[in-house]
Amino acid sequence: MNIIQCKMARVALGWGTRDLARNAGVSPDTVARFERGEQLKGTTVTALRTTFEAAGIEFIPENGGGPGVRLSRNQS
Repeated sequence: MNIIQCKMARVALGWGTRDLARNAGVSPDTVARFERGEQLKGTTVTALRTTFEAAGIEFIPENGGGPGVRLSRNQS
């Protein structure tokens, strides 16, 4: 997951940084630091990604068109 994917996933879910922080169990400052491009521990990035995936986000790898996100088909 990269910075743009994080922001795209938040928008897709209608979440602000505080929503993501609360759901991932991290501080809002941690989310802001990640989205500014600061290096975070791998476990923290994994927690953010896992939180998004549990909420129905699928991460699309770069496949010529650039990395992205989408809502899971199972998302209601």
